[in-house]
Amino acid sequence: MKHIISLTLAVMILVFASSVSYADVKDGFYMKKIDDEIFSRIKGKSFKDNCTLPREDLRYLHVLHKDLEGNTHEGELICNVYIAYDVLDILMKLYEANYPIEKIRLVDEYNADDETSMRDNNSSSFNFRFISHTTKISKHGLGLAVDINTLYNPYVNRKGETEPATAGAYLDRTKDFPYKIDHNDLCFKLFTEHGFEWGGDWKSVKDYQHFEVPDRMTAILYPDNK
Repeated sequence: MKHIISLTLAVMILVFASSVSYADVKDGFYMKKIDDEIFSRIKGKSFKDNCTLPREDLRYLHVLHKDLEGNTHEGELICNVYIAYDVLDILMKLYEANYPIEKIRLVDEYNADDETSMRDNNSSSFNFRFISHTTKISKHGLGLAVDINTLYNPYVNRKGETEPATAGAYLDRTKDFPYKIDHNDLCFKLFTEHGFEWGGDWKSVKDYQHFEVPDRMTAILYPDNK
């Protein structure tokens, strides 16, 4: 399934998610529900004790990815069921195109600490949290955002400070360096073709690693998340 902006697809996924059986899409690429074994790895970490997102809304993705040298690695990612097909398709196409992604590991391997994960250039999605000083769940907390090659594509606040804090060398986006995401990048093109918005296009702050479901769709999927 493609194009997450489709209301029809949103309804279809939410209605049938609990009953669909997922077969391998391609060797090394597959998804499955969060079974007890996977849940034991994320409980108390990305799936925090105060997590209000139903476990059934998440899917585990197993993928392959290439590093800069062209070596193949196995990757793991947990995201919302609503975007699972899209993300699997995007990562499969990036792999087929030899697009370099250094790491795709569950953020739980970093004890669900975003700064540590980003400093290691890890790509990930779900990590439950509320937006600061609100009761609203963030896009990552809903599993509706994906961050790619995070060290080289930092979040930049209004003061020009970066997250991760070690990403200062990659603040100047006019420079060429490995893993950089911009408008000419295949990663940008695939995510936006699937209906995601890119944080690099934000006006007041920049989040070059970040692709998310638009607010209008998030409001339809989770109308009580205010």
